[in-house]
Amino acid sequence: MKTKPTTFLSLNFFCQLSVLSLSLCVPAAWGAGAVAGHVAATDHAAPADTKTSAKKPVDTASAAESAELVGDIKKALKDKLIDKKKLTLVVSEKPVPSIKTAPRETPVSASNSHAMPTPSHAPAVAARTATAAHAPVAVVNPRVSRDYIKAKAAALTGHENGVSVTGDGHGEAHWSYSGATGPQAWGQMKPEFNVCAIGKRQSPINIEESATLQGPAEALQFNYTASSGVVVNNGHTIQVDLYGDNTLTVRGSVYKLLQFHFHTPSEEQINYRNAAMVAHLVHKNAQDQLAVVAVLLDPGLANALISKVWTYMPLDANDQVRMPTGIVDMNELLPKDQRYYQFIGSLTTPPCTEGVLWMVLKQPTQLSREQIRLFQQLYPNNARPVQAVNGRPVRDAQ
Repeated sequence: MKTKPTTFLSLNFFCQLSVLSLSLCVPAAWGAGAVAGHVAATDHAAPADTKTSAKKPVDTASAAESAELVGDIKKALKDKLIDKKKLTLVVSEKPVPSIKTAPRETPVSASNSHAMPTPSHAPAVAARTATAAHAPVAVVNPRVSRDYIKAKAAALTGHENGVSVTGDGHGEAHWSYSGATGPQAWGQMKPEFNVCAIGKRQSPINIEESATLQGPAEALQFNYTASSGVVVNNGHTIQVDLYGDNTLTVRGSVYKLLQFHFHTPSEEQINYRNAAMVAHLVHKNAQDQLAVVAVLLDPGLANALISKVWTYMPLDANDQVRMPTGIVDMNELLPKDQRYYQFIGSLTTPPCTEGVLWMVLKQPTQLSREQIRLFQQLYPNNARPVQAVNGRPVRDAQ
């Protein structure tokens, strides 16, 4: 008589699949057919050991014993003899090798293609170290780093507009007409701008007629001829650099016209009133002394010279456009009444150099509202505030 498989009493259903044994937990609710099917499926779940099978063929007795065992299980289930019991079925099989997840390999680029691959058994930390060793190292440009810090500091203090990049790529504070780099800060921005803060004869000023020296004065002798020029957008205004023989004679000296440019509103005030715009005509004599004629511009009829300049107006800062030969006639900008106010002042932009002879023409020149609006779209406000007169005499030519 063949020995039946040993059954063990158990209070719980127990299932365990290991390398050498298969324990099958059979609930009472299972039918005999289901158990037989499960055993048959389990019997084919693991692949056979091909090496063992080749050396030791399965004999007929073992096959018959297995079939008889299945029959005994069916009988026990049918008679409910293994209710709440544990049945252990021993299966001799070769262990299935466990699957190990290989560490993630570092991609090999053209720059590190000579590196050895990371072994699959290496710890993850070693793999990360190897990856870091071959990672490209960023090179920090000290100049760029300093510029970034300056820009960041400006942003944190609300002075984003205070840092600009000049043409050479270096961060540099640049004067403007508003914000942290506006007129109130010009004198502190550079040593050569110091006069903007401490000068006593600064321009522009408010001309109060009741305080002027009224009386006869020499006439301004303009000698302007047809010329050519280059229209420049310098980032602060529109300026026309002139070529030709345009001169002004005053106080016994001849001054050559170098350029003219525009501000809105007018920087000069007369009895605390600004004009819509002003044109500054900058002259220089043989002794390098400067004389500036201010032509006030108010709304009215379109001006012929302004129309020509606006036609060739560059749109981008630091850009320039050459005008046709002979197109510039400065007489088109001058008013018929050329009486003026005269005083000693300064440049109205940094470095605010003093000792400049100023003549502010009393009668404004007209230009159209469209011409005014076109300039103001580029430069809505590029006027320095009026400066203290500090007791300077202002001549009122009658």
